[in-house]
Amino acid sequence: MAHRPVGTASSIAITTTSAKSSSFSVQSDVIRVVAIGAGAHVAIGTEPTATTANYYIANGIAETLAVTKASNRVVGVITGTTTTIIFAEGTQCPFGVGDHVTLTASGQSYYDFTHQPVTAVDVSSDINGYHQTRCSIGTNTSGIVTAFFSPDATLRNSLKIAARTDTGTGVLHLQQVQISGTA
Repeated sequence: MAHRPVGTASSIAITTTSAKSSSFSVQSDVIRVVAIGAGAHVAIGTEPTATTANYYIANGIAETLAVTKASNRVVGVITGTTTTIIFAEGTQCPFGVGDHVTLTASGQSYYDFTHQPVTAVDVSSDINGYHQTRCSIGTNTSGIVTAFFSPDATLRNSLKIAARTDTGTGVLHLQQVQISGTA
């Protein structure tokens, strides 16, 4: 089985108290995790807290965990104290209220934001004469006055990983991967 790394690897120092990773934009449906120094209980979510009831990874063992990947192309942004994201006509918003998302707008990085909550999804068929699905994000973009024009803007779901040990200390290493071949 071969792994192709996706994005940047990271690590979390783990103790008997839950610790969280930085948020990451989900670009693969698999995360490879390795606990070094101590076994780890692992939780994945928007703001997770690991408990001893969560999935256990033994010390020195690599595991692959499945996550749900969701994204859509962004064709417009309405700035304000909350931000409205407009998707291409004929597509749907793959996110729900409470999900967290990251926007990457090539050529207009001032529109970029990381790990912000979806506060509403509008799937009505006609919004002031437009037929695009929209979602509201709990981030303030009211200071941006430049028109949105990024042809490659993408909104992706984002997650964090939390981990804790039963005893002792260690490190949890994590990397999104694509898997090819068979085991």
